[in-house]
Amino acid sequence: MGNEVYTGIDIGGTSVKLAFITKQGDMLAKWEIPTDIRHNGANIVNDIAESIKKNKDERDTLMGAGVGAPGFIEMETGFIYHAVNIGWRDYPLKDELEKALGVVVRIDNDANLAALGEKWKGAGDGTNEELFVTLGTGVGGGIITRGQILHGVGGMGGEIGHITSVKEGGSLCNCGKHGCLETVSSATGMVRLMNEKLKDGRESSLHSLPSESLTTKDLFEAAKQGDTVAKEVITEAVDHLGYAIANLANTLNPSKIVIGGGVSKAGEDLLIPLRDVFTQYALPRVAEQAEIKLAHLGNDAGIYGAVWLAIQAVENK
Repeated sequence: MGNEVYTGIDIGGTSVKLAFITKQGDMLAKWEIPTDIRHNGANIVNDIAESIKKNKDERDTLMGAGVGAPGFIEMETGFIYHAVNIGWRDYPLKDELEKALGVVVRIDNDANLAALGEKWKGAGDGTNEELFVTLGTGVGGGIITRGQILHGVGGMGGEIGHITSVKEGGSLCNCGKHGCLETVSSATGMVRLMNEKLKDGRESSLHSLPSESLTTKDLFEAAKQGDTVAKEVITEAVDHLGYAIANLANTLNPSKIVIGGGVSKAGEDLLIPLRDVFTQYALPRVAEQAEIKLAHLGNDAGIYGAVWLAIQAVENK
C-alpha cells in the first residue's frame, strides 16, 4: 500500500526544486530539474508535471501541490503578474498546474513559504506567531500570525528588507528607495559597508582580500580575530537589524523570531549581539516572550512550507 503524498515545488530562475512529502512531514524524495526559460517560460509547467509523474512511486497518491514562485503574485488566484527572470507576464500558474497535475495547487512567494516551513518542521516549533527573517543577498521576511501568513491587501506583507533604516543619505536599494534595511543588514549591504571603510584607508586584515570576493564569512572571522573595522561593520548591521526586529515584535508580539539565510551561518556570533540590540528596543514583556533562533531547514524550508500550504488547502476544501 502506498502513501498519500504532497509535492513541494520551488521555481527558481535556473532550476526547479521538487520533493514528495507526507502529511506527517516525512520527505520521501527530493530532486531538481532545469528551468526552461525559453519562450517566456511556456514549457515550465509541462516539465514540472512530467517530472512529478516520472518520479512518483506508482503506489503513492498525489494529494496536492504547493509552489514557491518568483515575481508579483495574486495569492488567492495564483496569478503571476510578472516574473522577470522567467518571462511570465499575466500568467495563470495555479490554473495551469492544476490542469497538468489534477490536484489542488497553492502558490506563494519563497520567503513566506520558508517561514511556513520553519513553523511546521523547523525552528518555529509549530508556533502560530512567528517572525521569519532571511539574511542573504537581500533581506527577506515572512510574518505568521494566528497560524497564517500575513499577506496584506496586495500580497506585499512581510517585506521586512524594505523597512527604511537610514532616513538620510542611505544607499540606493534595488527596490528604488534609499536606506532600506537590506542596504545595511544583508550580506550585500555588510560587504558594501566594509569595502567603503577599506577605501577610506582604515587599517584592517581584510585589505589582503580582493573587494569583489569579500564575504560575510570573512567579516565574522576577521572580527573574531580582533579586526576593529570588521567589528564596526557587524555592529552597525546588527544594530539596524535588531532595531527593526524589535519594532516589528512590539507590533506583532511573536513567540519565535527565526533568522535564516547565508548570514545566519555566523551562528551565535550573529545572535548574541542581535539579542542584545533586540532587548534594548523591544518592550520587556515582548522580549521575554520572543525566542530568537537560527533557522533549521536551510534550502528545504520553502519546500516544506509549500507542502504545508497544500495540506491546508486539501483539508479546507
